[in-house]
Amino acid sequence: MKRISVVVSSYNEELVLEQLYSELLAALSICKWDYEIVFVNDGSIDSSGRILRGFAERNPKVKVINLSRNFGHESAMIAGIDYAAGDGIICMDADLQHPPRYIPEIIEKFEEGCDIISMVRTKNKGGRLMKNMASDIFYKVLNHFSSMKFEENASDFFGISNRAADILRHEYRENVRFLRGFVQSIGYKSETIKYQAEKRAGGKCHYSIIRLFKFAVTILCGFSDIPLKIGIYSGIFASACGMILIVYSCIMKICFSVPSGYTTIIVALCFLFSLTLIVLGIIGEYITIILAEVKNRPIYIVEEILDFRTVNDCEKQYAEKKED
Repeated sequence: MKRISVVVSSYNEELVLEQLYSELLAALSICKWDYEIVFVNDGSIDSSGRILRGFAERNPKVKVINLSRNFGHESAMIAGIDYAAGDGIICMDADLQHPPRYIPEIIEKFEEGCDIISMVRTKNKGGRLMKNMASDIFYKVLNHFSSMKFEENASDFFGISNRAADILRHEYRENVRFLRGFVQSIGYKSETIKYQAEKRAGGKCHYSIIRLFKFAVTILCGFSDIPLKIGIYSGIFASACGMILIVYSCIMKICFSVPSGYTTIIVALCFLFSLTLIVLGIIGEYITIILAEVKNRPIYIVEEILDFRTVNDCEKQYAEKKED
C-alpha cells in the first residue's frame, strides 16, 4: 500500500492543534493510502510542543520534528519534506485555513500520475480586503517580470510526488526561499485544485502587511533580473528628460533673456537623486540575497525528532529511573 505524508508547519498554534489533528484523522481514514503525519514545531514558545508530543505518544503514524528555534515557515516546510517518507507529500499550515477535507482529492490526482498538485484559492474567508488585493497584485507583477509563469493565488497548500520532493531535497537549497514557486518551477505533470481558504480556527496571523511586502520584494528579486535593468531604462529616461530640460533652458535664455528658474533646478535634482536612490536600493536587495547564499548557513537545525517509539522509550526509561 502506498503512503501519503502530510507535512504540517506549526508555530504557536496551541489553540488549533487538537481540532486540526481530529480533522486530519477524519480525512485520512477514508483515503486509499496509508499515511504518516509530520508535524514541524518551528520553535513554538507556547504549549504546542507538549500537544504535539502527546500526538506522537498516542499514534505510531505521527512524527514530530522540533526545530532548535523559529526559522520561519518556509524553512519548517522544507524540514518536513526532508523527513517525510511517503510516496506523496502534502504540505499545509496548522491554522486550518488549508482544509484537510481536500486530502482525498489530492491523493486521487497522485493516482492519476500527477507529480505536482497546486491548491489555488478562489476565496479567502479569513483574509482582509487589503491583503487579498495585495496578493493579486503580487502575482500579476511577478508573472509580468518573471520568465516563469506562476499559478495566481496558489498557496503553501500543495502536493508533490516523492520524485519531485527529491529534487527539493537536493537541488533547491537556497537560503532565500519561495517554496510554492520552487514547486511550480520543477515541471513534471501538474494539476490544480481550487479551494476556499477558511478562517483561522484560532490564534492570530504571524505575517503583517509590512513583513509580506518585504517577502514579496525578496521573491521578485529572486525570480527576475528585470529590477536590475531598471537602472539602464531609468538612466535613458533621465537622459531624455535632461536633454529636454537643456533645450527648454536654451530657448528660455535666447527668447526671453531670463535665467533658468529655481523651481526647475530643484525638480531636476530631486528627480535624479530619487532615481539614483531607487536603483541603489534595488542593487542592495540583490546583494543581500547574494550575501545570504554565500554564507550558506543551515536552512534549519533540528533539536529532536519524536515518534511513537522514541517518546514511549523515553517515558519507560523515566519510569524505571523513578522506581530506582
